[in-house]
Amino acid sequence: MKKALVLSYLGSNYHGWQRQKNAATIQQTIEEAIERLTGKSVYVSGCGRTDAGVHARYYVASVELDTTIPDERMPAALNAHLPEDIAVHKCVTVPDDFDARFSCISKEYTYVIHNSRTRNPFLKNQACFYPQQLDAEAMNEAAKYIIGKHDFAALKSEGTPVKSTVRTVLECSAERDGDIVRIKARADGFLYNMVRTIAGTLMYVGIGKLKPEDIPKVIESKDREQAGPTAPACGLYMTSICYGMEELDGKG
Repeated sequence: MKKALVLSYLGSNYHGWQRQKNAATIQQTIEEAIERLTGKSVYVSGCGRTDAGVHARYYVASVELDTTIPDERMPAALNAHLPEDIAVHKCVTVPDDFDARFSCISKEYTYVIHNSRTRNPFLKNQACFYPQQLDAEAMNEAAKYIIGKHDFAALKSEGTPVKSTVRTVLECSAERDGDIVRIKARADGFLYNMVRTIAGTLMYVGIGKLKPEDIPKVIESKDREQAGPTAPACGLYMTSICYGMEELDGKG
């Protein structure tokens, strides 16, 4: 029977979602927890391949699971076998053709910047510390140019080859809340490191290295060198997913 798990995690101690031979990952940790609970080896499909150090406030994974444990009891049962930095919040029975990654309509990521002259020890590994003052209003103006269907080759890093670098960004914004600047981006899909590159590019706008009106030219260039740097992984969170299914759609 196909199940969807809604979970959240701090990625600081993991080398991303995808299972690796010689490093701890979120996928491996969840698969091992399920095996300890049920006695059966399973494959868990995640809604996104988050990188090392990236976090998720709202994440969905799917798995074929033959168990008598009711959906409402599954989170507590699994959490008893998971470390404290990973938590399952909901288990939902879904159609057999459901896949957490390929059934997804849109995803939202939030990039968190601690914009202060002095670092906050409590935000270590949970926000990007950036001491130079950022103009969040200019960043938000620049973010508007990212919205729409574009070839985002200029805003990706080299990684897994893809057939097309065209994506549709549905929302993109930057806003300040005290010393915290949050960049949000929602799209039908993202290229490798695309959100972190969007964050780095908007940070360049925030310090005046780029102007908001430069963003269309950066995108049209399809040249990675024209955009800003890839921002550190520690500030990135997956925060919302849409499947068009009330029981799974949500924000963290």
